[in-house]
Amino acid sequence: MVIASRRGALVATLAPSPTPLFARGENLRLVCEALDRARIDHFVVRCHSNVGSAVGVRSDQRAEVVKALSALCAEEAGYVSLPPRRGRATAPPRLGGTRRAWRRLAAAPVVRFTRFHTGPGGRLVLGPAHGCDIEFWEPGGQGEERVLIAPRFNRTTASVPLVGEPVRAPDQLFTRLAPAIGWQPGPLVRTRPEFLTRLPDEVRFPIDVVYTWVDGSDTQWQRRRAALAGAGYHAQAANAARYANRDELRYSLRSLYMYAPWVRHIYLVTDRQVPDWLAVSHPGITVVDHHDIFDDASVLPTFNSHAIETRLHHIDGLAEHFLYFNDDVFLGSPVTPQDFFLANGVSKFFPSRALIPLTPVGPGDVPVSAAGKNNRALLEKRFGPAVTQKMKHTPHALRTSVLTEIEKEFPDAVRATMASRVRSTSDISVPSSLHHYYAFLTGRAVPAQLRYDYFDLAQPTIRARLAKLLRARHCQAFCLNDTVSSEHDLEDQLALVRPFLDAYFPLPSPLERAVTRQETRQPCPSPSPFP
Repeated sequence: MVIASRRGALVATLAPSPTPLFARGENLRLVCEALDRARIDHFVVRCHSNVGSAVGVRSDQRAEVVKALSALCAEEAGYVSLPPRRGRATAPPRLGGTRRAWRRLAAAPVVRFTRFHTGPGGRLVLGPAHGCDIEFWEPGGQGEERVLIAPRFNRTTASVPLVGEPVRAPDQLFTRLAPAIGWQPGPLVRTRPEFLTRLPDEVRFPIDVVYTWVDGSDTQWQRRRAALAGAGYHAQAANAARYANRDELRYSLRSLYMYAPWVRHIYLVTDRQVPDWLAVSHPGITVVDHHDIFDDASVLPTFNSHAIETRLHHIDGLAEHFLYFNDDVFLGSPVTPQDFFLANGVSKFFPSRALIPLTPVGPGDVPVSAAGKNNRALLEKRFGPAVTQKMKHTPHALRTSVLTEIEKEFPDAVRATMASRVRSTSDISVPSSLHHYYAFLTGRAVPAQLRYDYFDLAQPTIRARLAKLLRARHCQAFCLNDTVSSEHDLEDQLALVRPFLDAYFPLPSPLERAVTRQETRQPCPSPSPFP
């Protein structure tokens, strides 16, 4: 398929579900098979990229390697280029079946092979970021110490023996984007024993994902909520935008499928609701009803997310380490377990520059500020320091053991929040803030950075900002949030958000059933295939 890009037309291979992990695997497979056919000794290198791959060859076999890769490029519409330098792209890739394409690469210590991949409609293009780098390792040393020397840094070794026995190992070892060994079978690749070294920063424990979700358009749910009308809560606690269903969950799950394939299992916590498009029989997801996790049925039904969040660690089968997503939070580019946890189990959290007001809790406080103040009071009494920063609306890295400890440490506050059916000024916010500070103050969490942005759908600049995000795809996570709009604004927002999400996440995840939507899709720009 010929795809138009900002640097001209390019040839891409059509695939039903071209994810970053798929594109990486295909480019690696093509290069290894080409070298095998040419009987060129090679080994997969444990490189620093998680979305691309690398293969080492002897530099004195460059002519044979170039010949093999030229034939591969001619057969598979493959492109060649130099890898980016300090994160910046060099010259654009060229079709590699010609001598001209290789002329500028004649002395390059590393050459990148890329076959572009696209999905149906050409709305998503995966390019050089997922290519396979061919590294030319220089012979060196003397006598029995003869070695091959790496042309650049990798994760394990600067050299390997000149003559060494190859071994075969699971490809999962060579990218942190893949599920850990033992969770899912993966292809075996040819490598050297030196690259099988177990590293101290490898995350080998399972990580689950938990969503809380509500369909505010469900009439039965509306009737249950109407029974609580008239309670004296802040207006934002029952604002229509809080419960609006823009189909975000569908696209948030797509973002997991695209950018975090290492997740072990997904739990969807709901109040007797299931999206009509969700494949509930899929082994990768479990729907959890509120009655399954609340030990006091008298506080149900509840319409308070703070209350529901106090019970997440009671999900049966939930891993010790998990990520908590609201359905308005999305992954925007590939992430690894190390973005959220250290290999020793310590969780990471992402403080915001937004501050928790230092004033006492009052009836005019918005729910998030009131909960932050209540969190602070508990922590200050227990540990001394007064927390002032809110948290970003990212996926929250949590540990069930810490949540269990919080429930025992602050039983009155946890029970009071659990029993509050709508957000109240007496609430605490456990997974989105209290867990992080409590774990930090007890040595089990650390502050960290994540490329992230927050988009308030009620702001007048939202259209331009979403268009920029779609073009650049520069965020690892982003949030599409709205807490102040009225019901008449929701239709306009839906007309903006749905086409954006369709363009950003065009690939259905395996968790979706085939359900036809009736709305008209508006064209959105395709992301740039160039790094």
